[in-house]
Amino acid sequence: MARTLRVLTQLMGWSCLAIGLAHVVLGNAAIPGAGSAGPTVDSWGRFMGAVFAGYGLAWLLAARRRPIPAGAVRWLAGVFLLGGVGRLLSLAAYGRPHWFQIALTVIELALPPVFFWLADKEERAVREEGAAVAAARR
Repeated sequence: MARTLRVLTQLMGWSCLAIGLAHVVLGNAAIPGAGSAGPTVDSWGRFMGAVFAGYGLAWLLAARRRPIPAGAVRWLAGVFLLGGVGRLLSLAAYGRPHWFQIALTVIELALPPVFFWLADKEERAVREEGAAVAAARR
């Protein structure tokens, strides 16, 4: 489980970093259906791209730690889940967005429970390993 958590955490980090940097560089062109949204949305999108790149770096920093901190994974996955909930609120308030945004919503709602489960498994394994080491020392 530890290897699966590490690989998924790294994949999440690199993906968020790349997506965030793409938004910084491309602006409105990085958002399906927003090419003509204007300078205010472009400015906001580039700023949020930088924030998302930083979010990706937080995932990568968590992936470098041994063991991966389950609490950090839970918080990062919770933020991702909150993004999916935000998309659902937008869907309810304004209707269906571009199809790609629907696909992202599905990912943002489906992936966090996987991270929560893996983080719990990893935390339990680390706790059991620590208990075994402590028992062996007695």
